[in-house]
Amino acid sequence: MNQEDQLGTAQQPGTAEYLERAVALATRNVADGGGPFGAVVVTPDGSVHEGVNRVTRDNDPTAHAEVVAIRAAAAATANFDLGGSVLYASCEPCPLCLASALWARIGRVYFAADRHGAAAAGFDDALFYEYFSGSRPELMPVTRDDIPTSGIPFQTWRAFEGRKEY
Repeated sequence: MNQEDQLGTAQQPGTAEYLERAVALATRNVADGGGPFGAVVVTPDGSVHEGVNRVTRDNDPTAHAEVVAIRAAAAATANFDLGGSVLYASCEPCPLCLASALWARIGRVYFAADRHGAAAAGFDDALFYEYFSGSRPELMPVTRDDIPTSGIPFQTWRAFEGRKEY
């Protein structure tokens, strides 16, 4: 029986409740030595998957709360395609988290605090937004250097009959 069947449609948690849950996760995570970010992914069957920022705890710069929640949901559902799922975040997702949600095929994102509140607390990713808008390419130059074998992995992929499309 999924969460919707257990709670009934009228009693099913809504956006505010899931955002409150993400904020509570973020708040608890500070006390546990992590960053002030929490996230919840709700899959179409009503299952809830949580994540908190584990960047400093795990020495993993990609362990943002949203990414951790997406990883938990994908692992639990045994599927990398989370189409129809909703991501609730305690704060506006950064470009890394937005890209992760796009790759996971998340259907919608809600967030509580915005990037300006995060910046005021010392988490300023404005430069990243500038980089992706094309206005600050010097932050990290990315250059293609074509080599003779550049296309071989893609040729191998196209020829592999057992590939799983994504």
